[in-house]
Amino acid sequence: MMKFMLMMIFMIPLSFLKNSFWLNQFIYFIMFFLFFISFSFNYMIYNISYIFGCDLLSYTMVLLSFWICSLMILASSKLFNIKNYSNLFLLVIIMLLFSLFCTFCSLNLFIFYLFFEMSLIPTLILIIGWGYQPERIQAGVYLLFYTMFASLPMLISIFFYYKNFYTLSFFLMNENLNLWLFYLCMNMVFFVKMPMFFVHLWLPKAHVEAPVSGSMILAGIMLKLGGYGLLRMMNLFLFLGMKMNYIFIIISLVGGFYVSFICMRQNDIKSLIAYSSVAHMGLVLSGILTLNYWGLCGALVMMIAHGLCSSGLFALANMNYERIFSRSMFLNKGLINLMPSMALWWFLLVSSNMAAPPSFNLLGEIMLINSLVSWDIFSMLSLSLMSFFSAAYSLYLYSYTQHGKLNNGIYSFYTGEIREYLLMFLHWFPLNIMVLKSDLFTLWI
Repeated sequence: MMKFMLMMIFMIPLSFLKNSFWLNQFIYFIMFFLFFISFSFNYMIYNISYIFGCDLLSYTMVLLSFWICSLMILASSKLFNIKNYSNLFLLVIIMLLFSLFCTFCSLNLFIFYLFFEMSLIPTLILIIGWGYQPERIQAGVYLLFYTMFASLPMLISIFFYYKNFYTLSFFLMNENLNLWLFYLCMNMVFFVKMPMFFVHLWLPKAHVEAPVSGSMILAGIMLKLGGYGLLRMMNLFLFLGMKMNYIFIIISLVGGFYVSFICMRQNDIKSLIAYSSVAHMGLVLSGILTLNYWGLCGALVMMIAHGLCSSGLFALANMNYERIFSRSMFLNKGLINLMPSMALWWFLLVSSNMAAPPSFNLLGEIMLINSLVSWDIFSMLSLSLMSFFSAAYSLYLYSYTQHGKLNNGIYSFYTGEIREYLLMFLHWFPLNIMVLKSDLFTLWI
């Protein structure tokens, strides 16, 4: 673990080197592959060094962090071209990656909490520093206060736990606590981060105002912090969870259905993709809270799949924005006539978003549906509606942007750069190739 942390620390001066934008990006890929080959097949914690270590859950999340951060740089070449503080941008990304790496690899609850909160600051700087509209300040405040309001009770509950049990190591945290207030204080921050319906309003706001890199990291990694935290914490609340989890499962499933309707009424492309994230992560939250094996494995699969798919859709939405200078669905029409190759990537990623085979999303949804139906047969009603409307708003997004009459005021269109097609490929290919080794994702417990 220490070698990767040192590598990231030594990349801080590199980000201030002149004309080192693509060199930085290349080194992110090198770091990804170095971590990729450090996988151990004994399904135990490995690479242990003091308070850091990895199991399969941490390993997949760290890999996703490396991958999405490298693709964020690939998507943000515009910053490099117009000298828009690109060195500072690289510094913010490396700080973000460092905090995410430490969050996912920590074996201690307090260290986890510390870096969990630290990852908020670079995200906030990304949104406020490189966002598009003046409303980005408001979006940043939403993001900050939603997270901080829920996370302070968690800090108090960590102190409470340490006072009573004298340990904060994940290995040794195996008590069954029957304190409902402790349950709420400990888990509310994860519900906000997921985000669960009712505490999700910061997400569309942050996505719409964020630059492409901010949207990609929010959708790709930041939402997964909530799921990861819940997966780590749920073993403390096994008995209490059987009494209380059904409330949050109902909120998530009914909320996912409502959010699907909200998606059908969006006229902002980024807003639609952001709301679809709420529906998908609601499914992940429900799967975790059922406390069964299908749910835990399905949640892991769905988090990885959603991270790649949603990030790719935000990158695509940005490609349209860079040409039309609008995210409105009324102006982004008939693009299949102008950029037929890009329309193919729209189709591939939108079909993955609606969980069409052979995407990883389909595997995740099947596992989560198994989990929820075995938990309660009546959840089938909400699940079937969510699945149907997921396909409906995905098709609405695709057909509305690619088909229809061309907008008369076409601004600056060309068929697309090689960099953009590479970016799309690097989102879509892992998403669909991982199905072939899906058995690996069921062996982490």
